Amino acid sequence: LLLSFSQKPKSELVRTSLRLLTSSAYRLQSECKKTLPVETCPTTDIQLVTQQVIQCAYDIAKAAKQLVTITTKENNN
Repeated sequence: LLLSFSQKPKSELVRTSLRLLTSSAYRLQSECKKTLPVETCPTTDIQLVTQQVIQCAYDIAKAAKQLVTITTKENNN
């Protein structure tokens, strides 16, 4: 998906959606690492980590939907 956009998209909506998509993907990766046995410690709140993973996944889906909506509109004009 990211490869279909130029390095500097002209649309502010596209740039905003790409930033949300990228930052959410990094957050998702970070949160998922917390569940690995090596990084899991007794103080790790798995319920909190689970909620963070769900939120990251939601943000990724939201950003992807925004990008699809924007590009569909642009292609139809």
